[in-house]
Amino acid sequence: MENFNPEQEYNTLMQRRHEELKELLEKGIQPFAYNYDVNNYSQNIKNNYEQFENKDVRIAGRIMTLRRMGKASFAHIQDKEGKIQIYLKRDDIGEYYDTFKLLDIGDIIGVEGFIFKTKTGEISVHSKSFQLLTKSLRPMPIAKEVVDENGNKTVFDQFADKELRYRQRYVDLMVNPDVKQVFYLRSRIITEMRKFLDGSGYVEVETPILQPLYGGAAARPFVTHHNALDVELYLRIADELYLKRLIVGGFDGVYEISKDFRNEGMDKTHNPEFTMMELYVSYKDYFWMMSYVEEMIAQICKNVFGTLEFEIEGEKINFTAPWKRISMVDELKNSAGIDVLTASSDDLIRELKKHGVEIIGGESNGKLIDMLFEITVQPKLIQPTFLMDYPVELSPLAKKHREHDSLVERFEGFVLGREICNAFSELNDPIDQKNRFEAQSKMREEGDEEAHQIDEDFVRALEYGMPPTAGLGMGIDRLVMLLTSQPSIRDVILFPQMKPQSK
Repeated sequence: MENFNPEQEYNTLMQRRHEELKELLEKGIQPFAYNYDVNNYSQNIKNNYEQFENKDVRIAGRIMTLRRMGKASFAHIQDKEGKIQIYLKRDDIGEYYDTFKLLDIGDIIGVEGFIFKTKTGEISVHSKSFQLLTKSLRPMPIAKEVVDENGNKTVFDQFADKELRYRQRYVDLMVNPDVKQVFYLRSRIITEMRKFLDGSGYVEVETPILQPLYGGAAARPFVTHHNALDVELYLRIADELYLKRLIVGGFDGVYEISKDFRNEGMDKTHNPEFTMMELYVSYKDYFWMMSYVEEMIAQICKNVFGTLEFEIEGEKINFTAPWKRISMVDELKNSAGIDVLTASSDDLIRELKKHGVEIIGGESNGKLIDMLFEITVQPKLIQPTFLMDYPVELSPLAKKHREHDSLVERFEGFVLGREICNAFSELNDPIDQKNRFEAQSKMREEGDEEAHQIDEDFVRALEYGMPPTAGLGMGIDRLVMLLTSQPSIRDVILFPQMKPQSK
């Protein structure tokens, strides 16, 4: 037996498709149509067979299976809702039946015909006519399904390589229907979130993506250059400082669902381009915001999934309010045996080294506390939990705690050890804010590239007076990961950032 050469086989298949294209053109058949009048879809027809039986429909989709016989042929086409079988007879469509011999899996066709059931009981379209809409020139991988005698389905997927699926998402969506379902759910989650925010009377706004100063988070930015102004600009890392300017200006509640960008590493929960929802509501504090988050997540879960209880990665997660509320300082005492409010940098470094954490040097106290939290506390936060009251070094934009001067009124929401939201009673004292910016500036000078810049215009806005305000940032990608039980952020972003391929 000769050695099988997949590349040669692939090139042969592509060559054959080009030959078919040439033959179609010679027959006067347009292989790339302009339009087709679709009036129904696969799943709707199958769900309502009694209404459609013997009725004419016009459907369109991509050929996913193909079985040609002498005077009759079967195929399955896939549209936006799923797959449906079509049946073609030479007696019904005449000489055009010969054109069907020039079609391949992957071609897109339109079919007009009536609905019936085959002898095996499969709901199908008996074609009276069909039209080639797009000739596919590149063979597509097809997932094969095998069903055993007990009805158990096994899928043999020829397009299973994760990296290739992320790079060629268009193919991934064609051959893996479950992937498309994740992105339908993502869209519905965002829609329900927007409905909830709009229903509260808050205004959706847009703020600059290109900013002369970046702020609102501890992260490194992407830098670009504006030629006309001859200035450096930054892709925003957060929307916070502009949204709070709007609260100063008199809006009672504003939110933005937007793309943010952070020049940081990539892993299962980080992509350099990601989607955030930020909300700011005047005359509220972080206690109020906790209840609001519980209510919002509950409504999303009910309206999209019909339940507040999920099984995710083997854990039964319940989003029923109230979520557990715990203190960051107390949890670090319990898990690491250290009081971070009195511990020195050396104390924190010693504790981190016990856990095998490599210290580069130059980390601020706040950074060391955050590192210790991530390794000792965060993995234990499985059920929905609000972690409250952070050391002031970690939160330069949050209001000081009303009872503990070394803490701020901040919470983060965690599920399955993953952060899904971050919220403050917002700092509205311009003098305190200026002092914290200056402290951050000093940290930058000492090597902390993620420390805040001084934003003089934001301080000026606060000097005009910002009412007491609660602020929230929620990572849409991480929320979708959680609710759809996806293991990586790349599974919920249609076109995630990838390392360049070698030539």
